[in-house]
Amino acid sequence: MPKYGMVIDLDKCTLCEACVTACKLENNVQIVSKEDAAIGRTMFWMTMLTLEHEGQYPDIKLKRIPRLCFQCDKPSCIKTCPVRATYKREDGIIAQIYPNCIGCRYCMANCPYTVKVFNWDRDKQPQQVEKCYNEDVSVRPKGIVEKCVFCIHRLQKAEERAKAEYRELRDGDYVPACMEVCPAKAIYFGDLDDPHSKVFEAIKDYRRFTLQEDLGTIPKVYYLNAKD
Repeated sequence: MPKYGMVIDLDKCTLCEACVTACKLENNVQIVSKEDAAIGRTMFWMTMLTLEHEGQYPDIKLKRIPRLCFQCDKPSCIKTCPVRATYKREDGIIAQIYPNCIGCRYCMANCPYTVKVFNWDRDKQPQQVEKCYNEDVSVRPKGIVEKCVFCIHRLQKAEERAKAEYRELRDGDYVPACMEVCPAKAIYFGDLDDPHSKVFEAIKDYRRFTLQEDLGTIPKVYYLNAKD
């Protein structure tokens, strides 16, 4: 059984936010009104996190990094869901069962990375936006929690294609939208246990780190520090 994970090389990342846009369009993430955005109800499964380095003004340095669900090996979110709307799959992906969600938001409160979003309103997209919907992804109803699931619908299609060709799934068959669109090729994705995969090579880099490692959640999204 594979264990899917991601590595983001901050030395290559240009902060163009193409990954943020691709994630939103690929997964039919709702575009909220200006009024909702003004009160903090924007919806993104992938965002840019601003980190502040230690120091005193004017020597404070800021760094922005892409942030998505970290697909933790020991996730704290699933422990608090009373209806098992979120759970960990055998391949390591923290999945969502949207029809089960009752909107209690316990998982959001228990996620130390604040990567889950709540759908406050019914989907009211302009007709032009609706024409761009991805038919492989459901449009979520009002009152549920959403998050990144590594574009899991793409995994299903890749598995079906491999089965039709009578072969095993190969490295590169399953690629999330954020990785596919990255112009700097700063994102690596694949089976963390496959010694022949590019992501396996990337996690051996000495620059590797994860956010809030001391929490013990064991994220499967890694970063590579920018080179000096």
